[in-house]
Amino acid sequence: MDQQAQNFSNHVKYDPLFHFFLLPAMTANVIMAINHLVHFPRWSSVWLLILSLAAFVIIARMRNYALRVQDRVIRLEERLRLMTVLPEPLRSRIGELSVQQLIGLRFACDQELPGLVQRALDEKLSPADIKKAVVTWRPDYSRI
Repeated sequence: MDQQAQNFSNHVKYDPLFHFFLLPAMTANVIMAINHLVHFPRWSSVWLLILSLAAFVIIARMRNYALRVQDRVIRLEERLRLMTVLPEPLRSRIGELSVQQLIGLRFACDQELPGLVQRALDEKLSPADIKKAVVTWRPDYSRI
């Protein structure tokens, strides 16, 4: 499968089953449980709302856990890449980069990485600013 060339404007990826089915269905479920409680104020309606909220929280937490694991893997990959690509003065400063900056730097090609790391450290660039500064985009098709 050929994938579209990735850049700042199209690098955000959605998981259709999560973003366009599961999340809306869980949101609708909570709204319907609230509606049921308003129209039929019983303990069973309260319990239905509690279960609906619990299911919503479970889905949100599972998504958050997966994203945190991805962030940790990206952090490890980028620190290893930086150790091989950066010259010594910058290599000793890798620990100063935040996880979010490392996540943004993953899109920079090896040639522009040293300059971008220097800017990220000196100017305290946000992940979005780092991504916007990338000239030659190194795609990441795996992150969701």
